[in-house]
Amino acid sequence: MEQPAIHTPYDYLPILIQAAVALGFVVFVLIVTHYLGPKRKTSQKLENFECGVDQIGNARNRYSVKYFLIAILFVLFDVEVIFMYPWAVNFRELGAFGLWEMVTFTLVFVAGFFYVLLRGAFNWYKDADTFEPIKE
Repeated sequence: MEQPAIHTPYDYLPILIQAAVALGFVVFVLIVTHYLGPKRKTSQKLENFECGVDQIGNARNRYSVKYFLIAILFVLFDVEVIFMYPWAVNFRELGAFGLWEMVTFTLVFVAGFFYVLLRGAFNWYKDADTFEPIKE
């Protein structure tokens, strides 16, 4: 018969010491870099910076819903492809049953892709023949 485990505060002492050392290190580094770091502020350094592109215009631009639809579809299809990795690793152990399950999954995956394609989710322009860019 097992005896119930009795936990005392002494058992948690190493965890508390490690947390205190980690937090202390972070605070120490932040304070030291604040006082020892250079403090030269120029107008160019205080400007907003985004991926090496100079700031032009207002940040509140309107984007087409198609942009977000493409992003969501990318995530959706990416996650579906991730489901194929465990199947590929265990392909031999799953046998014929696993093969037919993946064929079914792939057919549903491809059917969903063609549904989205035929609904025009990948057309960025209202009329694909005119090729008119999106206005800002």
